[in-house]
Parts: sequence; C-alpha cells; structure tokens
Amino acid sequence: MKFTLKDYQEDAVRDVLKHLGKARKDWRDGSYKTAFALTATTGAGKTVMAAAVFEALFFGNDDYDFEPDPGAVVIWFSDDPALNEQSRFRLYEASDTLLIYDQLVVVENTFNHEEFEPGKIYFLNTQKLSKKSLLVRGHDETDPGVETTESGLALKPDGRGFTIWDTIRNTIENPDKTLYLLLDEAHRGMGEGARSNGSGKPTIVKRLINGTGGVPGIPVVWGISATVDRFNQAIAGMQDKLSTLPNVVVDTKKVQESGLLKDTINLDIPNEVGDFKTVLLRRGADKLKAISKEWADYAEIQGDPNPVLPLMVLQVPNSPDPMDIGSWLDVIFEEFPDLPDGCVANVFGEHKTEQFGKHTVRYITPERVQESHWVRILVAKDAISSGWDCPRAEVMVSFRTATDRTHITQLLGRMVRTPLARRIPGHEKLNAVDCLLPQFNKSSVTKVVDSLMTGGDTGEDPASRRVLINPKEMLPNPDIPEAVWEKLLSLPSQTIPRRHSKPVKRLTALAHELAVDGLIKDAGKKAHAEMHKVLDGLQVQFADEIKAARESVLTVEGLTAKTDVETREMSFNDFVETADFAVIEDAYKRTARIISPDLARTYSEYLAAKKPDMDPEESLIEAHTVIASLGLFEEIQSRLEDEASKLANRWLEQHRVAIKDLKDDRQDVYRQIREMSADPMDVDLARPKSWLQPTVERKEDGTETELPRFDRHLLCDEDGLYPCEFNAWEDKVLSTELGRDKTVAWYRNPARASQDSLGITYLNGDEAKVVRPDFIFFSQSDDGSIAADIVDPHSHHLSDALPKLQGLARYAEQYGAIYRRIDAVTKIDDRFKALDLKEETVRQAVFDATSAKDVFVGEFANNYEV
Repeated sequence: MKFTLKDYQEDAVRDVLKHLGKARKDWRDGSYKTAFALTATTGAGKTVMAAAVFEALFFGNDDYDFEPDPGAVVIWFSDDPALNEQSRFRLYEASDTLLIYDQLVVVENTFNHEEFEPGKIYFLNTQKLSKKSLLVRGHDETDPGVETTESGLALKPDGRGFTIWDTIRNTIENPDKTLYLLLDEAHRGMGEGARSNGSGKPTIVKRLINGTGGVPGIPVVWGISATVDRFNQAIAGMQDKLSTLPNVVVDTKKVQESGLLKDTINLDIPNEVGDFKTVLLRRGADKLKAISKEWADYAEIQGDPNPVLPLMVLQVPNSPDPMDIGSWLDVIFEEFPDLPDGCVANVFGEHKTEQFGKHTVRYITPERVQESHWVRILVAKDAISSGWDCPRAEVMVSFRTATDRTHITQLLGRMVRTPLARRIPGHEKLNAVDCLLPQFNKSSVTKVVDSLMTGGDTGEDPASRRVLINPKEMLPNPDIPEAVWEKLLSLPSQTIPRRHSKPVKRLTALAHELAVDGLIKDAGKKAHAEMHKVLDGLQVQFADEIKAARESVLTVEGLTAKTDVETREMSFNDFVETADFAVIEDAYKRTARIISPDLARTYSEYLAAKKPDMDPEESLIEAHTVIASLGLFEEIQSRLEDEASKLANRWLEQHRVAIKDLKDDRQDVYRQIREMSADPMDVDLARPKSWLQPTVERKEDGTETELPRFDRHLLCDEDGLYPCEFNAWEDKVLSTELGRDKTVAWYRNPARASQDSLGITYLNGDEAKVVRPDFIFFSQSDDGSIAADIVDPHSHHLSDALPKLQGLARYAEQYGAIYRRIDAVTKIDDRFKALDLKEETVRQAVFDATSAKDVFVGEFANNYEV
C-alpha cells in the first residue's frame, strides 16, 4: 500500500478479510453463498480500504494473518462507467502492488474469454450487461432480437465464443476459482426492474446475485456504501437465499477524528428578504479568492511548491438559461480577476461543451476534476454523480431553492474530504467548506442544517462536524502575552492508543521516517540491531526451553493407525521422522508473523553471517531453524514488543524538538506513529491560528439572539471579544474564573478532535476514549510566570461520568506538576462543588468510587467559588 491506513481503516480491512475468508470456506466446503456490506460515511476512504483487502486477497498479509486465495477473481460492479473509472484510478493510486501486476481490467465490448483469470479485478457496469450490449447478445435464446442458426441455437455477434454470462458461469463452476462480486454504491440497483409493483424483471444486480438463465448466482457478494439499508433489505428478500454476515460498520466519529474530513461546513444566507444572488455570488468569489491566498501562504510557509488550488462549484437549476449562467460567471471574474482564462468546466448530463454568454465552457468527466488543476469554477446541476468527490472544492454557491435542499446536501456531502488528506493544525478556515445559499432564508436553511447533521434523506450516518450559519473568523488575540501561548503549547495532550498495535512494525516505521528526515542515520539498521540483541538475550536466558523447542521443530511426530481385520479393533503406534526443509520453513513463517517478516529476515541474515565457515544455504536453514524455535517460546512476542516500544518511545522523546521543527505533513507522520502505540502517548498541541464561530443563536421559530461575547480569550474578533454560547454550569465556571484577580487569559478547549484541542484518555469499560476539558485558564504569578488551570464542569449523572473523572484524575497524577489547579466541578442540588484532583487523597477517592456523585457529595469536595 502507498498509504498508511488509519486505525479505523485497519479495523475494517481486518473484519472484511475475516468475512471473505469465511465466505470462501463456506463456498468451497458446502457451496453456501454469502453476502455482507462495508458501510462508511462519505470520505472515509472506502476505495483505499478495498485496495488493502485486494492486496491481501491476492498476495496474503501477515499483519492480518490472512492466506492468499490463488483462485480469487473479483468483479467490481456499479451502475456508472464514470464511477468505475474513478474507482479504478483510486485503486491504482492506493496500491502499487495492483499497479505493478496490472490486475485491474476494464471489460470492453470486445471481451471474449471462456473464464475470468484469477488474480484480476474486472470492472463491469449496468450498461455492459444491458439487453443491447454486445457482451450479452446470444445469452437469452428467447430474445427476438437474437439471430439463431438453422438448429435454433443463438448466434453470438462477431463470431465471439462466449457471452459475459458464459464467462461468469464458467468461472463460478471452476472448483479452483472463487468469484467475488463487489457492489460499489451497493444501495443502488436493488429495486425491481420494469414495474414498480415488483412483477417486472429483476435488476441486473439481482440477476448477478440470484443467477439467471442457467447462470448460478455469484458465491460471495460484498457491498460497499454509505447507506446499506436497501442492500440489506434486498439481500434478505433474494430468491436464492444467501448466508449473511454482520455488516462491517465504520464509526463515523473515528473518520471525523482522523482528519480525512473537513471539520466545519459554513452556510451563508441573506439576513433580509430580496434577490441577493449577485451579492452572495460576489461573496462566494471573495471566499474563493481568500481561501486561494490562504492555501498559497500555507504552502509557502511549508516550503511546498504545489499549493492546493481550490475551486468553486456553481450549482444551477436543472433547466438554466445559458445567458444567466454567463452573467453569473461575469460576476465571478469581475470579483476575482486573477482567475485564468479557460478555468471553467461543466459536468452537465449532456456531456458537451456549453456556451454561457461569452464563456465557452468545456465538459469534463467528474472523476477528472480533482486532478485537473486548470478547473477553478465547476458548473453543476445535481449531485454530479454517486461516489464523486473533490477535495479541492472549497466553495459552493447554489442557486437552488429551498425545495431543492436534497440536491444541495447531496452535492455538499461530496465536498467534505480534506485536500491534503489531513487536518491543517490550528487553522479552522483551511479545515472548512463554504456554501452560499442566496435563495434561502433563516427558516428554510435549518432544514439543510438538520439534513447535514442527521444524515437527512440519504440515511447516511453523519460525521460529527459543525455546521455554522454566517460564522465569523476568530484570530489570535493581540492583547494576550506570548508567555500564555507558550504555556498552552507546553501542555501535554493524549491520543487513543491503537487496539491492534504492532510495536515492531511501529519501530520499523519510525526508523524509516527518522532516516528520511536525517534525524538518525541508518535508523532502520540500528533499530533491527537492537532487536537482534533482544533475541540473542532470549536465546541465552531461556537456553533449555529453546533447545527443547528446537527438537520439536526438527522432528515430526505422528501416529500410525493399525486395524485388525478380523476383530475390527484399532490401535495407534507413534512414529517420529526428521523434519524436512518445508516443515522448517512453515515453522519459520509462523514465527515471522509473530516478530514481523522484516525482522525475521534481517535476524536470519545476522545469524547466518555469524557462521562464515558453513555453507551459505545451510547457514540460512540453520538460522531459520533457530527463529522457528524461538516462535515456540511463549514469551518471545511480549518481550520483543516491550523492548520495541521502549526504543520507539525513547527515540520519539529524544527527537521531539527536532520533529516540531519539521513541516506540518512530516509532523503528521510522526503523530500517526505516536498513535500506533498500545498505550496512551503524549502529543503536542498545535497553536490555533484561525477559528470560525457563530455569532447568533437561532431559535426553532427562526428568530435570532446575539451570543454574549467575552474578553481575554486567546482568539477573538476585531473587537477583541469571543462570542460563545454556554450552559448554566459553564457560565458559572467562566464568570467565577474571570472574576479571579490574577486571571489573564482563557481557552475554550475545542470539543473536536483537532491538534489544537487538549485531549485526556480514559477507559469506558475496555474501550479507550478521549475527554476534552471545557476550559483552560491562565493566571500570572507574583514572579511574572504564567500558570495554567484546567477547570472542567462535569456532569455527575451521566453513565460515563465516573470513567471520565477517573481519566482526569490519572492525568492529574501524571502531569499535576505542570498545572496550578486541575478541578472537576459539578452541581449538587443548588450548590456547585469542586474536586481538587492535584490532591492524592482526592484522586484515590475517585479511583475507589462506584459513582461520580459519591465523590462530589463526600468529604473531599469543596464549595466552588471565587
């Protein structure tokens, strides 16, 4: 894989492979057909996950403990040729292995093979299997349009030997092959054809699954979609019953936290009644100009010669007047004159060059928009196409009316991927998408917000992003001393550890990156040399146990069954044979999966090099025997992983300052490596540069109330104030802390999983989660130094209240010396109570408690007041 998978992607790939392995076994053992789906929100990287699955399916993967299927054949099916082409491009973009072995095949009308070739992915679409397609002509002999021979047999066009249905049938019936059907956008094509009452012909998708005209159904069906309800219902109602496995569901919150999706959607609407198309279009052009400059400035700071080139989507009605579109384009170019000529394209269904006033606008296929950097204005109608998205699309101006909100939300939902596939630290403006709606008002826009926040008509599980209406940008407060910023950035933040951490793999990845950045020369060799010492030490420490294990590797024990023909009595005799090379290699490979194939290889070479007098081939076999013996020793994995974690953490700490001096993209690589730890790891906070904040509270009846604004916040508006809405408990904490004489600044800790948000890990049962305290306050000591306080209003009645409180207590136990105060605050009856978590006795009470309320009403709680 060219990409390092996110944690949630690895989990999904692992689960999909388990399902495919079981489905393959069921088909081979009992001819049972199986179906399941992978469901993940738009932008989660479903095609990247599919690429990782295919690599393992064709070549195996030790990390997932998955053996390859030598007879695997995949049909990638969708209802849109353009979507297929985009998916094929993304698979090649994600996997160098699929590219090297040329494993992606587009089935053209000239395709004529008896069977599909194993190790290939064949791209088919609905049109290729339609009645008029050359690929199927001759399959249905009852079709009056099919020419026949004198004997009545169907005559295939162009003298071809096989229809595509013949190829599918022959592949399924070959016992050495397993045919897998991947349905892209699996919720589509699952209805009935012809008639709405269900009496019409089954859709092509259903024919592939159920079988048709003597062609059996495809044995393994894997659907991919953001919304799989229709897929689930269709599978349950299939004529040819399938065994269904639980769907692999990706947690949308983890997708949002990964940084692959934009954190914020900004909706701009007019505050008055009237025709504001031109006004908001100019504003949209201004936003495009501003965000283009922001990306250019960011690229310059990072030393990137290829800045992101954002584009605007201009969404027009279904039957637009070309002259109107021409005048709208005139407005955009007037407002943003630096836009180059010929930077406008259209994705209309007519698939042709359009003339909009004086503007000649070429057609472009949706899947080519992202890579075609010349496109800066994209004119569209509906949602463009299923599966389409464009991370460069940062601004949308929609001339749709309130009755077309579904078209707006569908298209906007395709604009949520971050351009660099990562969150830009501390810069919310670069982590947002802007949508301007001239035809909407305060009342009608709430339906768009609801749809974006709840999934709306799509049924898609929405990501936990913010949707803001007419927000204002907050910038660093010029009145805040630099010492406060330095204190904020010194505070340790934590991330969730990975469930399936592989410390040796993490160490190898870290060594590679440290070598790339010139921080440790030959880091990979040094890392493996340290691990070789660990393995050498295990051989010495457990010499007797490993000697016995060696004997086990070099011998094969078995039983001979002996049956007396007359009495029919059976007896067993033991036998022992010397293991051959194949047996030793099998044991070696099992150990390699435990310690990592790469380390097994380098340790083999290391051991072989220590015996220069031995024949090279024999010394390597001897080395493999030693490694195979180590694999039978139960403690090897835990010992090795423990030492690998220690070395990786030591290197990360030693080079922490140097890593902070690297560019953002390189820092992000190390952040991901930190997060590969099995234990919570500290990460540095990013300095916030730009936030977007609402300034009014909107009621359900459409009325608005201005939000209160507060001074001394680290980010502020042009008046030096920060607008924010608080509940009663938060308001009490803020007024109390700002009322203290020495408070000089405060920070509303973002609730989102961004690098400028301080996170604290806690355990809710067996699951690791992150709590983000509401407030950090800064005060100036008598000696002029800046002290930091965490004050967290803490609901004691919620089910996770105690685990969160215990997480905060553990954080205080580890990092209390960095803070002046770490207080948890709640309201008991009519009094506010506080727990001073820097006090050891208070922490112990929290650890021993059975509920959060018990601690707050106990002897260790104080009244919370100035």
